[in-house]
Amino acid sequence: FIEQDQYRYLRTRTETLAAAFGAAYTRAMQEPGFRSQFGLRDWEESLLEIDPGFEPPNPMSRFDSFVLDDGSMRFTEYNTETPAGAGYSDALSELFYGIPAFQEFNRLYHTFPIPCRPGTLQALLASFHQWQGHKNEKPRIAILDWREVPTYAEFVIFYDYFQSMGFEARIVDPRDLTFEGGKLLAGDYHITLIYKRVLIHELIERMGIDHAVVQAVRAGAVCMANTFRCKILAKKASLAVLSDEKNASLFTDAQHQAIRDHIPWTRVVEERKTTFNGKPIDLMAYILAHKDHLVLKPNDDYGGKGIVLGWLVDQDAWSDAVRLAVAEPYVVQDKIPLPYEDYPSVHDGTLHIIPRMMDTNPYIAFGESMHGCLTRISTDELVNVTSGGGSTIPTFLVEKR
Repeated sequence: FIEQDQYRYLRTRTETLAAAFGAAYTRAMQEPGFRSQFGLRDWEESLLEIDPGFEPPNPMSRFDSFVLDDGSMRFTEYNTETPAGAGYSDALSELFYGIPAFQEFNRLYHTFPIPCRPGTLQALLASFHQWQGHKNEKPRIAILDWREVPTYAEFVIFYDYFQSMGFEARIVDPRDLTFEGGKLLAGDYHITLIYKRVLIHELIERMGIDHAVVQAVRAGAVCMANTFRCKILAKKASLAVLSDEKNASLFTDAQHQAIRDHIPWTRVVEERKTTFNGKPIDLMAYILAHKDHLVLKPNDDYGGKGIVLGWLVDQDAWSDAVRLAVAEPYVVQDKIPLPYEDYPSVHDGTLHIIPRMMDTNPYIAFGESMHGCLTRISTDELVNVTSGGGSTIPTFLVEKR
């Protein structure tokens, strides 16, 4: 439950940070030297050359954040590639209105759902209309990902939603695509708009750089959102770019304040001098000596893979993790105090009230405006539904009657 003032504050600060990330993206596209901070692979660099036919590169994105006990917020990741969860959140909100306990709650409080699917659809449509220019054709949508992924049920939710809004749609596996006669095809289905849920690095690593999707996007035969260029901000290093003192001149005063207030100290793991809380440090020596308040994260992965929470491992395991982080692109991030709230659950027919960690994840449309919020809870310190470390729950605006 979020009160109106809390939601307004979340929206204001989220949109300020989104603008700061947008400034970093613009500079990165203009200056290869600046872009090197993000740690893109060579093949990712080559895909940046493809003009997607619209801006911004991430019409759909999502912050992962925590609202702390003192009311402050910390944003730990910026998902600009496949911001999942909107379908689950909306479906759960509808279901909750049918639960007797929730109906009883509504006798005491006004509750308002915060729909997320409309923002996703409007971002897709805006991208498509910009891509097609002066034409006025309705898109034929492909929800694109591997058929065996654990989030497949959400694709069904979106398929039903797109159909209910009057749009053709199919759930499509990349292995079933061909590019023939200037058309991207799944069997006899001609795709003109891709709602991309497949991760770019998985698509390229499994199917190759000349896959039908890449050919079609390069030829301007299909609109794909989010674009290949979204990889710049999808890197965990994007938070390091914002919080690193060497990039201070890039941001406005309001953006600087939002970065200080909400982005935890983050650096790419490498041999260098930098600062922590305004004091000069040798980065590698500092990381090795202060594991109890640091987190290591792969620069480009998802589902909680490869993340090491320093306070949960011994010094030897931490030193091993740091050696890996130097060899592979990783970032190090300052620990934040995770918020807990009590939530009910039923095990073996018995009600249990268990404290669970909770994150608050605002969706961003067109790289600039907030359009809903995903909430997840977990008994694990790593809050991630895909990795089995948590559950999605509905989010409501609430006020006392």
